[in-house]
Amino acid sequence: MSFVFATPEFLDAAAAELSNIGTTIHQANAAAAAATTTVAAAGADDVSAAIAALFGSHAKEYQAISTQVASFHDRFVQNMRAGTGQYANAEAVNAAAAAQQQMLDAINAPAQLLTGRPLVGNGADGKAPGQAGGDGGWLWGNGGNGAAGAAGQAGGRGGNSGLIGNGGRGGQGGAGAVGQAGGNPQAGGAGGAGGNAWLYGNGGSGGAGGHGGEGGYTFKPIDGGAGGIGGDGGKGGLIGGGGAGGIGGGGGGANNAYPGSISGTGGHGGSGGHGGDSGLIGLGGAGGAGGIGGDGQYTSASNSGHPGGGGAG
Repeated sequence: MSFVFATPEFLDAAAAELSNIGTTIHQANAAAAAATTTVAAAGADDVSAAIAALFGSHAKEYQAISTQVASFHDRFVQNMRAGTGQYANAEAVNAAAAAQQQMLDAINAPAQLLTGRPLVGNGADGKAPGQAGGDGGWLWGNGGNGAAGAAGQAGGRGGNSGLIGNGGRGGQGGAGAVGQAGGNPQAGGAGGAGGNAWLYGNGGSGGAGGHGGEGGYTFKPIDGGAGGIGGDGGKGGLIGGGGAGGIGGGGGGANNAYPGSISGTGGHGGSGGHGGDSGLIGLGGAGGAGGIGGDGQYTSASNSGHPGGGGAG
């Protein structure tokens, strides 16, 4: 990938030179206008008058076109000068941001080395499946969000906030794997818990539970995988509300039975997560809704599984 680099000083010098060229063209056109647009006839006959009128008409058309070209030239110079200012402003902003980051790095380095946590700044979001979010800075910062889980894996917990800040959101639980021939499906992973706040801020919301795995084709009854439970909401700070609990994952459908065989029951929906407690001033978080139970399958033997029960909020 190629990048374009621009030096504001060079652009400004080029715009000045173009402006000088435009001024010279304006002066030349003005000097030629009187002599070319009012050409005197060489004689008193009609032919001389017609030739003079023809040259005068061409001169007027040239002046009209020159006016349009000069206007385009002026706009081009204005845009170049505006671009010069934008480049200069962008460089100033980048320099200020770099200086600010260097100052923060210098402030955070000792605390990061001793405690594994900065003084100021937000915690990092989880990247790997099921990884927890990082904690915010000791003085100020939001907790990072937990990462979603892989198949059947619990979501990562949200990071805790600093003295001022909100807890991170819990990651969603991974959906359960589908049952293979003759095998049981996997249950959905639990949602990650929300991060806690400290002094001033809200707790993070819990992650949703993963959907239970679906049953595969088999001659024996196999139940659908249970939905993962929702993650609990994080606790609010001394002044702040609790995080909402995550919703439970839906239960997986029962196995698709072969003709003449019996199907299992649908998986139970996961329970919703508990809402987080509030601090001294604030409201507690709402509990998460339970997941919907999975469907049973009907067979030619008139035996059917039953839908799983919904999870408790």
